[in-house]
Amino acid sequence: MRNTIYRWLIKWVPVMALLTLSQTVMADEMAGARRTLNDWFGVVNGYMANVLFFDVFQWRLPGNSDPAHASMPFIVGWLVVGAVFLTIRMNFINLRMFRHAYHIIRGRYQVPGEQGEVTSFQALTTALSATVGLGNIAGVAIAISIGGPGATFWMIIAGLLGMTSKFTEASLAQMYREVRPDGHIMGGAMEYLSRGFADKGWAKTGKVLAILFCLLTIGGSFGAGNAFQVSQSLSAVKQQIPLLVGQPWIYGVVMALLVGVVIIGGIRRIAHTAEAIVPTMVGIYLAACVWILLTNAVHIPAAIGTIFKEAFTPMAGVGGMIGVLVQGFKRAAFSSEAGIGSAAIAHATAKVAYPVRQGIVALMEPFIDTVVICTMTALVIVITGVYNSPDTAQMVAANQGAALTAVAFGTVISWFPIILSISVVLFAYSTMISWSYYGERCWTYMFGERAAMAYRVMFIIFVVIGSVTSASNILDFSDLLILGMAFPNFLALYLLHGKVREAIQTYVAKLRSGELDREVGREI
Repeated sequence: MRNTIYRWLIKWVPVMALLTLSQTVMADEMAGARRTLNDWFGVVNGYMANVLFFDVFQWRLPGNSDPAHASMPFIVGWLVVGAVFLTIRMNFINLRMFRHAYHIIRGRYQVPGEQGEVTSFQALTTALSATVGLGNIAGVAIAISIGGPGATFWMIIAGLLGMTSKFTEASLAQMYREVRPDGHIMGGAMEYLSRGFADKGWAKTGKVLAILFCLLTIGGSFGAGNAFQVSQSLSAVKQQIPLLVGQPWIYGVVMALLVGVVIIGGIRRIAHTAEAIVPTMVGIYLAACVWILLTNAVHIPAAIGTIFKEAFTPMAGVGGMIGVLVQGFKRAAFSSEAGIGSAAIAHATAKVAYPVRQGIVALMEPFIDTVVICTMTALVIVITGVYNSPDTAQMVAANQGAALTAVAFGTVISWFPIILSISVVLFAYSTMISWSYYGERCWTYMFGERAAMAYRVMFIIFVVIGSVTSASNILDFSDLLILGMAFPNFLALYLLHGKVREAIQTYVAKLRSGELDREVGREI
């Protein structure tokens, strides 16, 4: 493996060096290329929005001729209704099994000899490294700047409901995964779409939906899981490193090299890296947030009051409230990816005795990601007031959420943006390596294992692209693809959830009888 990495570096470092030289010689041409990329993303976004999205409802806000500020896209309603449906059908498992999930993560029910590529905890951290990213920093800031503080409340609600969605898709991923002769596991929405639908006699429909999911995931890995991460993290880092303002490609090249070294090693290397990075980056970020909140403790009650007040009684009335709700659920979906189907790819690789056991572990993701981290970010932004400050209006208009959060950090202690920049880079990096795996699994599902390297090369190229194109266009591109994945994925969750419901009922019965404790040799 080490020799493979060395060969890769020898091959690609000269290419990166050539890019560096070309930048200094052809600055005007590069500027033209950036404009071309921005225009290309804009055109693609327009076509995709017409195909994947349509507004179920629209309201024209008072004094505003643009109804888009108060619209309900079909795909957002699809996620909301689906999450509520599953939560009721699973008898609020998101709350009932919360404590048991904690015990599983600690290794209390680990059984030797279970089949899989990574441990249950490593699968969780891999999935978390993809979800705990710039959606928590940049996405929250964007949601509040567009929908107001009230969007925070709906993000929390979406996170709690999303716990059941994540449980269901992770359980299905375990049930329908395929262990290949080389030991690699192919699992995720593409597998339970194709194989699960085949069980019901809809093999062709399932195959078509599986391919659709793969195409959206591959595109999402290039956009939300890659270029968006680079673009948003760059917007925060360049405030600390002025050189990157005029030479953003440098950041892209460095990140490309760092990502490339890890993703060549596959899921095991990614899982080990995520296991080391995720607790560290979350700890650093939350510690900074806690310090800011303690410093402004006197303002916390007012901030919470503002969040609740604007969640239900925004100034624009009913139409405005729907707009706030949509922004909250939209950002929560982008942040936690519950109902999207992406994390199921990672959870399929876990070593567990019961498929629903990994599903129970998975339900912790939206809680950690959205209910805890996103709420902390939102409180910092609301308390500091940067979301509606004239000084940050340009950042808000450009959807530079990470930069906006950096300003919020800087209002407390001048050097706090440096800590945020470190967190931003770690968040972006961890998200990128996990999403590279998601995209690669979908790529190999369609084209075979031998084509994996071609995908990795393209993924690395998109790292550089993300550093030279606009945040707004990438944000729209990411939203379209990530939310689009929910359509085929939730079809499977609707139609196959009965199998998960039966499995969890059996599992809970064994848990209550003490059988699960006896399996691991514990006294009850």
